[in-house]
Amino acid sequence: MAPATSSASVRLTSARLTSPFVAKIEKLSAQNLQACYQCGKCSAGCPMAAHMDILPNQVIRLSQLGMHERLLASKAIWICVSCMTCNTRCPKGVRIAETFEALRETKLRTAEREDYLSLSDISPEARAALPPIALISALRKLSS
Repeated sequence: MAPATSSASVRLTSARLTSPFVAKIEKLSAQNLQACYQCGKCSAGCPMAAHMDILPNQVIRLSQLGMHERLLASKAIWICVSCMTCNTRCPKGVRIAETFEALRETKLRTAEREDYLSLSDISPEARAALPPIALISALRKLSS
């Protein structure tokens, strides 16, 4: 009989480490995630770390490991205020805030979202009253 595994266990495979998700986050963020060696300085300086379910250095580690389900379900990617403290503290020059932005962007572009509004659902009068930047921003979130 095989030993039971807990839901907290992580199975690492070469497929996970070379997943398209890792490549996508690296491309969107323009960062080499493998440069991070988990010193924790980003988390130590983050003013929002106390409110995050996953610390900034853990977000990078999970990104390195291609654990997209856990990352995209986390509150941490939305709690980050992009103050750039993590970026300035990183001894390897990894721009962690850009990685958070890439994760948010990836989540916003998933087909699982149901929190959007189609422009055709808005009356022409209401569209005319909206600031153009609101429409541009809304459309940008839905593009890929």
